[in-house]
Formats: sequence, structure tokens, C-alpha cells
Amino acid sequence: MPRIKYRKALTPRKRRHVRVRAKVSGTPQRPRLNVFRSSAHIYAQVIDDTRGHTLVAASDLETVIRERAGDGATKVARAKAVGEAIAQRAKDAGVDSVVFDRGGFLYHGRVKAVADGAREGGLIF
Repeated sequence: MPRIKYRKALTPRKRRHVRVRAKVSGTPQRPRLNVFRSSAHIYAQVIDDTRGHTLVAASDLETVIRERAGDGATKVARAKAVGEAIAQRAKDAGVDSVVFDRGGFLYHGRVKAVADGAREGGLIF
């Protein structure tokens, strides 16, 4: 990964993300659970940084996750369903423990809901 210098042009989220990624890295034994939050959707993936491969991924755009959250579910409820789904898929892929990468987002609201759902699904972090 190329080194990103702090510049005034970077958004506060990007600056936080650079700080987080300097400390958090995924290994084959303990991959990184990355969360991305857009204004409308939430995405999560489990990444092995040594190989640069995504092991499993989930988002609230998937029909299965929308059904799990229920009709008319809030964004937080859909985020929790994403966390539960990523935990199940990770366990199916043989991953029990991860490091959490909040991606520069504050650990609050939908990002926290993904983490809570993943913990309830059995992931350890």
C-alpha cells in the first residue's frame, strides 16, 4: 500500500482511516474485518492483507440480507444483519477471529451495529 501523507486536502475520515490502517493489518490467522458505510448502504469484507485477498464479503444490497433484516428495516437493523451474515460466512470459510477496521468511520451507529452483529454471529475481536 502506498504511503499516504497527511494533507489538508484529505477529508477527516480519510485522515482517521490512514491512522487506523497504520495500526491494523490482517493476517491469514486473523484477517481484517473492513466496514464501509455510504449514505444509503453498508458493506463489510474480511481481508487477508498478506495475500491481498478478500475472503468473504456482505452488503445490505443482497436479497438474503434484506430478507433477514425484514421489510422496512432501518439502516441500523440492516447493518446488524450484515454483521451477522459476514460472521456466518467467515466461520464457513474457517475464520474465527478477526481484527476490526472501522475504515475511519466513528465507532457509532451503523458501524457499531455491524460489529455487534458479527460478535453475535460468533466472530472474536
